[in-house]
Amino acid sequence: MNDPTGPQRADILTTLDQVRDPKSGQGLVAAGLVRGLVVRGDRAAFMLEVAAADIGLYAPVREAAERALAAAPGIGSAQVVLTAEGPPAPTPPQPRGAQPRRAQVAEDPQARLGNMPDAERPPHVRKVIAVASGKGGVGKSTVAVNLAVALSGLGHRVGLLDADIYGPSAPQMLGLNDQEPTFDADKKLNPLEAFGVQVMSVGFIVEPGAANIWRGPMATSALRTLMGSNWGAADAPLDALIVDLPPGTGDIQLTLVQRLKIDGVIIVSTPQELALIDARRAATMFQKVGTPILGVVENMAFFPDPATGARIPIFGEGGAKAEAARLGVPLLAEVPIDPALRQGGDEGRPLVIAAPMSPAAQAFFGMAQGVV
Repeated sequence: MNDPTGPQRADILTTLDQVRDPKSGQGLVAAGLVRGLVVRGDRAAFMLEVAAADIGLYAPVREAAERALAAAPGIGSAQVVLTAEGPPAPTPPQPRGAQPRRAQVAEDPQARLGNMPDAERPPHVRKVIAVASGKGGVGKSTVAVNLAVALSGLGHRVGLLDADIYGPSAPQMLGLNDQEPTFDADKKLNPLEAFGVQVMSVGFIVEPGAANIWRGPMATSALRTLMGSNWGAADAPLDALIVDLPPGTGDIQLTLVQRLKIDGVIIVSTPQELALIDARRAATMFQKVGTPILGVVENMAFFPDPATGARIPIFGEGGAKAEAARLGVPLLAEVPIDPALRQGGDEGRPLVIAAPMSPAAQAFFGMAQGVV
């Protein structure tokens, strides 16, 4: 891997600055248009971020920048993504003397979304299932990875889209840290494969350990690129594409539901009320956009006493089960606390592979059967 602060990066920036910004006349780097430059091995990529109204103007600039990037020393593969940052929505005029209403200022934009008729599944994908949580730290990625591998173990063709742009974990959890995806002739990404699962993550593209300091438009452009990967094949379509969402209800989640037809979502929570509060927010968002909730998974549900096997409810008990009942959906699994589950994620060998007969792994297989 190349040193991101080394001479090659400086050479690339010098090369890109030879491409002119048609509006300012400056080089692209001097004009501040080169965003998120990533150099990994002999591959390089960046985002060319412009105003929404200038997309047509900058299409040939993107092509010129990609040619220049490909010609830089040591670069064998180059990609430039043209993305736009839309202007802020105008404030509607107020009658003279009127006071702005708090309800208008605090209006929830999700409330106006409704169903997403323009959303589509990727070619060669039969079903799309999202795994979501309202907050981080509840083991959502662990659930998504083990669900995908369990489904593959049950004989299904499965893909895993790691859509957590700011905190990708699939490469580590599936032992793919040192591998890189390839591009086809149309510059579409070819997913990698681990344990029978096709995998795509922004973690394959960015510098390992680097912080993705991307604004909303850049993050959503990266997500669109990952969504457009070559999933499945005409003669071997995926039965399911599992999408590991970042926590929360922001730009990434909205981009996903607007562009990707989701057949159902699984909500992951831990038993305590603080986690359930945020899980409810996630469930509410998906209800507003017309996405079916397939069920709730309670992770870290209990710790089995090493001596007696009795359930020790470290984080409380029964919260996710009650939330599933409130939503009118199944409780898909109660996953116990198991040090081997953490170890499997750290070592890139999911628990359903490393210890398939363990209680936690059996909970994942049961969840997979419930999802099917």
